[in-house]
Amino acid sequence: MDAVIAQISDSVTRARSLEELTRPLLQMLQTVTGLDSTYLTTVDLRTGLQQVVFAHNSRQLQVPEGARGPWDEALCKRAIEDNRFFSDDVPTHFPDNRVARELGVQTYISTPVHTEAGELYGTLCGASTARHPVSPEAGQVLRLFAGLIEQQIAREQLVSQLQQANAELLTQAMTDPLTGLLNRRALVQELDRQLAAARRAGHWLLVATLDLDGFKAINDEHGHEAGDALLRGVALALRTALRGGDVLARVGGDEFV
Repeated sequence: MDAVIAQISDSVTRARSLEELTRPLLQMLQTVTGLDSTYLTTVDLRTGLQQVVFAHNSRQLQVPEGARGPWDEALCKRAIEDNRFFSDDVPTHFPDNRVARELGVQTYISTPVHTEAGELYGTLCGASTARHPVSPEAGQVLRLFAGLIEQQIAREQLVSQLQQANAELLTQAMTDPLTGLLNRRALVQELDRQLAAARRAGHWLLVATLDLDGFKAINDEHGHEAGDALLRGVALALRTALRGGDVLARVGGDEFV
């Protein structure tokens, strides 16, 4: 067990992704339980499908990565519903489970894996075609590994959320909120890029400006909502007329480039 603990520490320290963490954990889980196959699944409750994401197969039972099946028919789902996360006599405890019967599963151990929000992410499992006793310590290791995987999932989800938030902030910083066109800051950057490209290629760069005459009178007579609608209409008309490589920006109240 001391060797397993040392391996866990090394795996957690080195892992930079869910895969880098999970693969050595599955191998260690197989060593601790002695089962044919250990694997991590994901569950999509919206589509009703379970998928094997990572698997470690070392003996007769081979659980293929990428395998998908109905969640309603999954042995994992039955184990959760029956609150029976270990069985060394699967045909007796789960006699009507088609998947276990077709694979010849005799011994099975699993635990659910959740997201930080408490939603079901998937399951961490081990299975064998032979009856095999599993010690209480193996069950503890299984739950420990599931907890480590949950922490990694939470970290990756947080990183993804931060990346999305940064992308949204960047878009907001470079986009005119009324028309969805580039704003003045984005235009300056784009002009620098286009000018550099034109110089390298020896091409001309054509820049056109458009200022709407009498726009203030529209706001004064019909209100700002009407003025905003007009600006959005002008932006749409200009965008529709552009060629693929053209750039369009709103740089002021009624000024476009």
